[in-house]
Parts: sequence; structure tokens; C-alpha cells
Amino acid sequence: MHAWRAAHAFDGERFLEGGVTVLVDGARIAGVEAGDHVLPHDCPVTSWDGTLLPGLVDAHVHLVGDGTPGGLERAGQDDDATLDRTIRASLARHAAAGVTTVRDLGDAHYRTLAHRDRHGPGEPRIVAAGPPVTVPGGHCHFLGGAASGVAGVRAAVSAHTERGVDVIKVMASGGMVTTGTDVLGAQFSPEELHALVEECHGAGLAVLAHAHSLAGVRHAVAAGVDGLEHGTCLTATGIAVPDDELLDALVAGGVTVDPTLSVDPAHVLPLDELPPNMRAVVERLGIEPGRLSHARAPQLRAMHRRGVRLVTGTDAGAAPPKRHGGAWRAVVDLLLADLPVAEALATATSYAADACGLRDETGRLRAGLAADLLVVDGDLVAEPEALGRPVAVLVRGEPPVVP
Repeated sequence: MHAWRAAHAFDGERFLEGGVTVLVDGARIAGVEAGDHVLPHDCPVTSWDGTLLPGLVDAHVHLVGDGTPGGLERAGQDDDATLDRTIRASLARHAAAGVTTVRDLGDAHYRTLAHRDRHGPGEPRIVAAGPPVTVPGGHCHFLGGAASGVAGVRAAVSAHTERGVDVIKVMASGGMVTTGTDVLGAQFSPEELHALVEECHGAGLAVLAHAHSLAGVRHAVAAGVDGLEHGTCLTATGIAVPDDELLDALVAGGVTVDPTLSVDPAHVLPLDELPPNMRAVVERLGIEPGRLSHARAPQLRAMHRRGVRLVTGTDAGAAPPKRHGGAWRAVVDLLLADLPVAEALATATSYAADACGLRDETGRLRAGLAADLLVVDGDLVAEPEALGRPVAVLVRGEPPVVP
């Protein structure tokens, strides 16, 4: 047994006055004590002046995407050995940044499931969706999850279930990186989407809907999905703030919203290098990728005030500004929507762990849970951006492999 001690602490739900001492026994947290807790003389302790908190959860990643232009599209054609190299590199970048759990929502060849089951030392745990279910020629069709008709979507869910996925991702609208899809419209008929949700729930699986458009959001919520990915609420005139009816439906349905914030400004592409669909949205609506978090603040503020549960995901690997290991940026971006620092942090710890079905495994500093720990260089109450300065990480009690 050994101990980690820090002058400041966040336990996944609230800040702890006086810091914390966390006892670690193998892969588990053995105890959570006060910062000045007296330890047995034979218990080694490592101390920091910064903040200790649970490892972060990125609830929306693409481990098969390397973040280069066209990388996600190429993944659909990559062989397993190439995909494995990309997945390992992606996991290493997440772990180095303090992300100890990822939810993969866009796989090729079900390769992330092999890594989920392998449990590499120091690698983040994986919640895996397999290839997203989409319409023929629809968003991310190149990853292999196309289906059509009620019978087709039911068969797709059955195929995913047989492979052992943890959750189902469905494309309820077109996407930014898939040329020819309708970013402002909806994919699947109401009958198809209802059938898919019914099939998933019958198999005990949650359904997460990719939806950039307001039409796609309404379409997905009406079908009974459990979560919205992006939830950008795009219309022909810009980003909409959901009306009371939609907000009430989100709350009543217990629908989580993962706005997939986090854009690395150093990797934002110039206009002429953007994917055609994304370029069309930028030109038509005047929404600069680097300013998207600011543009979305009013809608996220409205969701938060109404009681919609927000969780942190990044869409890591989908495009150059979406870097693996960027969950900390998404947390900081939520402060633009006036979330208190503690609640913004919860979206990437306890809230995200709960949304991933891992409440009894991770996301909090609590005895018995996994020793997924992160120490950052600074007091997060005074400087939330310190979340981007990790100094120590444990993943199930193991330090991460250096990428």
C-alpha cells in the first residue's frame, strides 16, 4: 500500500478543504482521508502542492482516428495491425493527459473491443460502441455500420450485440467530416430510429445519437435515445438555443448531452483545408471552428440551468483540432456557459463515469473504486486551466506508458 497526498483536492463531486490523502492498494483506492492524515510509518507517501482528483473520463473518442486530415475515413480501410498501432498511440496520449477512461463511439472492424478486453497496463479502460450505425452513404459509413429499413437496423443492433459492445451509437444527422451528408437535416426515418432504440433497450444497451442539427436532435429525442452527442442544434440561420419544450423533453427523458467541446487552437485548419461539409457550415453560418465553444455557450447555459445532465467528450481523433488527451479543454470550455468549476469538473469525472455505466468503478475518490488518479500543477479552484498541466497519473493503480 502507498499514499498520494495533495494540498488541494476534488473528489469527483466537490472540492475538499484541507487537501486529501488517498491510500492505494494495488488497482484500488483503499481509503480517502484528510490532507493531514497520519499514515503508518511503513506506508510510503508522495506529496504535491497541486490538486488531486479522479482520472478524467472522455465520453466521446475515436481511437482509430489519428487526428490527421482524413484519418477517420482512412481507418475504415486500414488493416488490423495498423488500427492496433493507432489505438495504442491514442490511448497513450489520453493517459498522459490524465484521461483514465474513454468511451469510443466510432470504431472500425470492432478493433477497440480487443483493446478493451486486453487491459494493457497503464492504458485507459474503454467503453466501446463498435462502428456507428448509419444510413447507406451516411455519416461515417466508411466505418462499416450502414443499415437501412426497420429490419436492417434491428439486424445491425443484433450484430453489434453479438460482438459484445457496451453501447450503441447511431447517426441521427449528417456529419462535418462526411462529404455529401446533410448536417442540417436528419438521418433514418422515425420508424427506423424507434426500432433501433427499442432493439437496443431490449438488449440492455443505451443508445447515443450523433446529432448536429436541431432537426436531428428533435428526431433522436422523440425516438427515446439515452444521450446526444454534439447536440449542436444547427439550423439554417445558426446555432439555436433549445426551446422550453425540447429542454423539458431532455430532462424528462434523462437524456445526457455531450457537447464535444475542446478545440486545440494550434491545430485549427484554414478555411480552404476544411472538409467540404464543415467548410459549407462555416461559410453559411459564419461559425469559426476556434470560436465554437463561445458560440454554443448560450445553449449550454440554458441546458444546464434547466437541469440537463452535461458530460465531457471531445470527438478526439476525428479531425486535427480534436486531439487525443484534450478533455481538459472541454472542461474549461464549459465555464463559458457559467458552470461552477466543481460542476464542470464533474462532467469529466463522476457525471461522465455514471453516463458510461461505471458509477461503481471510477469517476470519484472513493474507497473500493479503481485507483484512477490525476494530480495537476495548480489549484483548480483558482486556476481551472491547470487541468491541462498533469504531473502524475495512475490508471487502475499503474502509471501510464509514455507515448
